[in-house]
Amino acid sequence: MLDLTLTEIAEALQGELVITDAAADAGYSPATVVNGTVDTDSRLIGEGDVFVAKRGEFDDGHRFVAAAVEAGAALVVVEHAFADSEREAGRQLAVAQIVVDDSVLALGHFATDVVRRVRASGDLKVVGITGSNGKTTTKNLLRAVLERVGETVAPRDSFNNEVGAPLTMLKLTPTTRFLVAEMGASGKGEITRLIRMAKPDVGVVLTVGLAHAGEFGGIETTLKTKTEMVIDLEESDVAVLNRDDARVASMADKTRARVLWFGLGDDAEVRATEIEASASGTTFTLHLPDGQSRPVRFAVLGEHHVTNALAAASAAHVLGVGIDDVVAALETVTRAERWRMEVMGGGEGRPTVINDAYNASPDSMAAALKTLAQIAAPGQRTVAVLGEMSELGPYSVEEHDRIGRMVVRLNIEKLFVVGEGARAIHLAAEHEGSWGGEAVFAADADEAYALIAAELRPDDLVLVKSSNSARLRFLGDRIAEVTP
Repeated sequence: MLDLTLTEIAEALQGELVITDAAADAGYSPATVVNGTVDTDSRLIGEGDVFVAKRGEFDDGHRFVAAAVEAGAALVVVEHAFADSEREAGRQLAVAQIVVDDSVLALGHFATDVVRRVRASGDLKVVGITGSNGKTTTKNLLRAVLERVGETVAPRDSFNNEVGAPLTMLKLTPTTRFLVAEMGASGKGEITRLIRMAKPDVGVVLTVGLAHAGEFGGIETTLKTKTEMVIDLEESDVAVLNRDDARVASMADKTRARVLWFGLGDDAEVRATEIEASASGTTFTLHLPDGQSRPVRFAVLGEHHVTNALAAASAAHVLGVGIDDVVAALETVTRAERWRMEVMGGGEGRPTVINDAYNASPDSMAAALKTLAQIAAPGQRTVAVLGEMSELGPYSVEEHDRIGRMVVRLNIEKLFVVGEGARAIHLAAEHEGSWGGEAVFAADADEAYALIAAELRPDDLVLVKSSNSARLRFLGDRIAEVTP
């Protein structure tokens, strides 16, 4: 975080600075400078950090204020002050407090102010990334590229909502050159709110699909929401759009910014040719608008991730990064993210597991299954362990049914379906022609593990895929340790 006085922070948060007698005795004043990391998780607070007490769906961060102070917090942001008279206040709360009406809104105000300060004093460029699939992978790839040429701040994990995005923005320093902001949404207006904290110089839209369609209320609402990424861009900005996605392509008419197309077709300005996928990754030739091209050995598993690599290369090209740095960075990334097409196990008599159970949508599920079928070695048995794709609303049964039929049509030899929410996958596979125990249903992960461990063979290639809420990522970790 920037070096800011308590007065400056209070003004940014639009809150009231409270310095109790205990805090004053500890040396706090309105001119005290704070520059620690800002977080809403008291377990991550260290010496000099800022703890924001946020009310959540299941808990209230105010319960952990004392623990944050014990851990070394220099400032707490709260929705009600902790007075000197409260029990043990003199020992536990001898720090400054800033009282706000709403901690989440205040966090956004704070991020907006910090981004403004860094822009005013430096040469900060902001890249915003959104899409139904691929945001985190593209963010990680772009971070790897940009870090080669300048100080870069990007989210950890999938920090892309009204809390995670501002926490990332608050990590900016006066010397930060690039901010990569992953911008997700579960409803209209959320991307707009994030953009107004840190308006992108480059806005990237990857896909518009059925991920979270139940929350959005349909694919057309999803499209309108993702379009928020490009509507507020200025003529001097660049909209990086997926030419292969018709819904994304339609956004070109809704932005004032210059459009840079990426995709696999000849009409894309940043494109890939000579794509070859294998169990060790994907090779392709990267082409840029300036006529340069280079071969790429891309270790991230799955041909569908080539599109994410093209998106990252496009944004980097706009920011002036040369093709050699782009390719060198892409070739250093070995996995999209923990539990995203992560290759585990293999060797010493263990099956090879592709653990891709952090997120799932109909599009990403289909892509992962196609990868499983595509990269299997001759004679290697393919096994799919599939759980629920959440947040599909009225599309849920239809989309799970489609996946079950796809498993059979791709000739995947063994299917384990886990959880009641995914039962339609099992039923569809049986209706499509799976027989003789090829498709098995398990009520939960423990039952599935027992069934899978009993049937695995040493050379099996296993895909584990589900939404995060199904928690099959941990099942994938366990399967990778099985020795048949």
